[in-house]
Amino acid sequence: MVNRPTLVASSSRPMSDYVDPIDSDTGKHELWRDSVSQHDNEPMVRRRDGTYEPIEKLRGFINYQRNPEPYRDPLERVTDWGELNPTEEDMDLRHNSVERKVQAARCMDCGTPFCSTHSGCPVNNKIPEWNNLVYEGMMQEAIENLHSTNNFPEFTGRVCPAPCEGACVAGLVDNPVTIKNIEYSIVDKAWEDGYIVPRIPKTRTGMSVAVVGSGPAGLAAADELNQMGHKVTVFEREDRIGGLLMYGIPNMKLSKDTVDRRVNLLREEGIEFVTNADIGKNIDVNELRSNFDSLCLCLGATKPRGLDDVPGSDLKGVHFAMEFLTKNQKRLLMTREGNLESNWEKEEFVTAAGKDVIVIGGGDTGTDCIGTSMRHRCKSVTNFELLPQPPSARAEDNPWPQWPRVYGVDYGHAEVAAVFGKDPREYSVMTKEFIGDEDGKLKALVTQQVELTAKGPVPVPGTEKEWKADLAILSMGFVSPEEYVVEELGLEVDQRNNIHAIYGDFRTSMEGVFAAGDCRRGQSLVVWAINEGRGVAEKTNDYLLKKREAEMSSPGPYAHLSSMNA
Repeated sequence: MVNRPTLVASSSRPMSDYVDPIDSDTGKHELWRDSVSQHDNEPMVRRRDGTYEPIEKLRGFINYQRNPEPYRDPLERVTDWGELNPTEEDMDLRHNSVERKVQAARCMDCGTPFCSTHSGCPVNNKIPEWNNLVYEGMMQEAIENLHSTNNFPEFTGRVCPAPCEGACVAGLVDNPVTIKNIEYSIVDKAWEDGYIVPRIPKTRTGMSVAVVGSGPAGLAAADELNQMGHKVTVFEREDRIGGLLMYGIPNMKLSKDTVDRRVNLLREEGIEFVTNADIGKNIDVNELRSNFDSLCLCLGATKPRGLDDVPGSDLKGVHFAMEFLTKNQKRLLMTREGNLESNWEKEEFVTAAGKDVIVIGGGDTGTDCIGTSMRHRCKSVTNFELLPQPPSARAEDNPWPQWPRVYGVDYGHAEVAAVFGKDPREYSVMTKEFIGDEDGKLKALVTQQVELTAKGPVPVPGTEKEWKADLAILSMGFVSPEEYVVEELGLEVDQRNNIHAIYGDFRTSMEGVFAAGDCRRGQSLVVWAINEGRGVAEKTNDYLLKKREAEMSSPGPYAHLSSMNA
């Protein structure tokens, strides 16, 4: 009989009685091999009742503990621009195949998987299916399943806030499955093992599409339309393809090599990309319409929300978040490619180095501005949020499976706390005034506390406070797409100045012109942009096939000659 460490356990024990099965040294579930099976491929794994048994899925959500793959240490990563996620050099942090299987085993294979519905995943990823494939070690089948609903899992697996985990049924009684970790482990393994290769369409329809914008919506639309057999050309106003993915999300969150790798694959599959093409400015949009059978607008929502009514908002040192992030990313890319000296406009660069930085607005973009400021070696960084601090657990008006509006610490907050010893966030604060020096440069700002009422935030008299600041970054979201393309085409807009096109139909007020992504729905998540890109591709395909059928059935200019040959 084999002797192994075992704790007497009962399946009826309350969760509070369970032990922590995570090894404090490895950060993974404790493993054990007996002397007879030292060379077996898979060891025994410690369960929450203390026993060591082979990995099994039937009661995985009870037996095993949620254990997300950790980010790199804050004090290490803040000194470089590498990704937050552990790389091949961080083998002690990365989950191995055993820990991946343990985490996949926690998936309950629910009768109604809310993680895959509109409550959880906008692209309706078949999460229980690919969790089971990971559990079975079928990684090639897992990436095929994942790609059937999500064009770019290497993007969503890194930057998505994972609403799927907020809707996970296991989260009702315990912690949710580590869906986001499993997603990017599938796609990273697929790239590593060569499972992701160019898919060249076997037939072509002869129809052409111009996609304006190369963010996640534009790239998803282009990918789908190309696989449907149409000739696709993507126009991007910046000097590189990727839109938000390239310049709006910093390198530590999404490596630009990761973006380029996917873009290069799309290029190999037959998609043409045109950069420095600012439609409506250096390329006439009506000329574009005349040269293509259809036009897909995936412009994004790039018009930022400002503080124009706040005195001093025009001072030097007050910048929008996208200006700050984009200029930083361009400098990093020029440095890497060795052409910084010849191309860098130093006087236009926005740096946080040695400055007291205040980021106004929270969310992902605000966190990215905090993280970027830390890597610039700022003197201090403070983050103002208009709303009160969220509760530590779901409030009564925020039930499952809604996204949990609870207090959390994102990567930027953790870095500030690690370096300066304090979380950077200040809640229930609004900016009342920016103060400048005699040269028109920002030197401070004045805030006021607010109370949240039924009519919205209301300033509290007598709560003014002055904060020292050399740099203020406005990260309060985006209001709409920029108007010049919309106005030149004469498109109808909705009450928020987004392009008017009904979700699921995506047709604009102009024949043959479709719209998708943030320019249609407003500022949203990358995963929603992919959803809309896939949706607009389907409707554009329907339009193109009907147009081709009509063109083929209509009599040509020499149709009357056919009677002369009879």
